[in-house]
Amino acid sequence: MAEFTAQDVKNLRERTGAGMMDCKKALTEANGDTEKAIDLLREKGLAAAAKKAGRIAAEGLVESYIHGGGRIGVLVEINCETDFVAKTPEYKEFCRDIAMQIAASSPEYVRREEVPEDVLERERNVARQAAINDGKPEKILDRIVEGRIEKFYKEVCLLEQVYIKDNDKTVQQVITDKIATIGENISVRRFVRYQVGEGIEKKQSNLAEEVAAMSKQC
Repeated sequence: MAEFTAQDVKNLRERTGAGMMDCKKALTEANGDTEKAIDLLREKGLAAAAKKAGRIAAEGLVESYIHGGGRIGVLVEINCETDFVAKTPEYKEFCRDIAMQIAASSPEYVRREEVPEDVLERERNVARQAAINDGKPEKILDRIVEGRIEKFYKEVCLLEQVYIKDNDKTVQQVITDKIATIGENISVRRFVRYQVGEGIEKKQSNLAEEVAAMSKQC
């Protein structure tokens, strides 16, 4: 088992710009050897991908996805750096996969920075009260609340959701991989998701599971 600390992961991230999970995986593969981990990240294109992520992406596509004969519809704007890349079949397929992710997992925001503070405060209050009701000691309440908030982010923020076509990755990790492949920055800017009858009280079918199952067949 590779031995390394959280500080080792942080240092590797600062040196390469790669994502936290990618740094952890690289250090694990390198048995804690930072220099070898850097080489592994470079070989996978992840260090370079992180540098590209800071570049301006103003081209791209607005992709649509309609599921179940019109029961769910998604529009998502995904930006890249050049019109040339935006017109490639690979990029269009990638955008469609992200649209399917939105249809299946119903995120409310693109990234955690977009979640309003009043929404977070409500989640914190609910989590704290639930922990108190369960008899949890006062000294661990803050840790329980923050753990709930992290889980909340993974539920409602697109970039932090588990990717429906590869449950070992988040959507952000999939985007980082794609940046490394195409050589340009990619950024999900915004999306809208519509579902027939949403907000109307009625018997619910599990449309998310249907979309997820369909995506794995594509």
